[in-house]
Amino acid sequence: MDQDTLADLYRRMLRIRRFEEEAARLYTERKIGGFLHLYIGQEAVAVGAVSVLEEKDQMITAYRCHGHYLARGGSARAGMAELLGRETGCSKGRGGSMHFYDASRNFFGGWGIIGAQIPVAAGMAFANIVNETGGVVLCFLGDGAINIGPFHEGLALASLWKLPVVYIIENNYFAMGTPLEKTAATDDLSIRALGYPMARDTVDGHDIFKVRSCILDAVRRARDKRQPTLIEARTYRYRGHSMADPATYRTKADVDEWRSRDPIATLGSKIDSLGLQSIREKIDAEIEAEILDAVTFAEESPMPDPATVGDYVMA
Repeated sequence: MDQDTLADLYRRMLRIRRFEEEAARLYTERKIGGFLHLYIGQEAVAVGAVSVLEEKDQMITAYRCHGHYLARGGSARAGMAELLGRETGCSKGRGGSMHFYDASRNFFGGWGIIGAQIPVAAGMAFANIVNETGGVVLCFLGDGAINIGPFHEGLALASLWKLPVVYIIENNYFAMGTPLEKTAATDDLSIRALGYPMARDTVDGHDIFKVRSCILDAVRRARDKRQPTLIEARTYRYRGHSMADPATYRTKADVDEWRSRDPIATLGSKIDSLGLQSIREKIDAEIEAEILDAVTFAEESPMPDPATVGDYVMA
């Protein structure tokens, strides 16, 4: 892998991490209202997956969506402004934390209802066939969504109609505060694919190189053979389910164990070991400046005009 690719992967992951850290700070300062679900710890899944997509490919995800939006090339300024409910946000300040959206980048949300995005992804993939776009859909979901009706509906249609879609379970081992062993009879979540049936795989979601390889195989399978895939990416969120969650259902030792193989620190060390420390330090400085600029931009941006309250509403 060339150094430009390594640097880009590191940059994209670090952008998400620093964005989320600043979002957490703004939340504690009561500048962000509602819920705030952080992606800290899971960055390698979104960045690794997006890195093998083409521009025509599409993404859709659940409400822990900041990382996916940024990984797909979304603006840190527009993302931060959305969190603060400003007119300059990626959803015009109307979506907030759970509903980032940018159709210009083929990023279709940010869905707040558990599992709602799963059959929608099947519909998007079906549209790609009808319109002969050649595009592939990546649909991200949490492990908490695997026991809900839309999960089965979406996968059943994807298999029946041979849709170019890749479903990625981001298994962070907790459905809100409920541990995985209380919601699934097996720790192999990809086994759900056998019931439809479709291709399946399990990957270490903290190893960005393994994520890239795994998702690339699935995307090629979807694009070239019109075969869907269910992938389980085993990862871990360092924060609670949301900023309102103290995460007392797990121990500090558990979190520290996962942090010991943090995907960003691991890749940063790899870059340094290749004699590219100066490049890594330059990226660190650039990302810090970019995120602080995004915060300033968001805080100085205007609120939506009350006269536009009916805009973007379907009746």
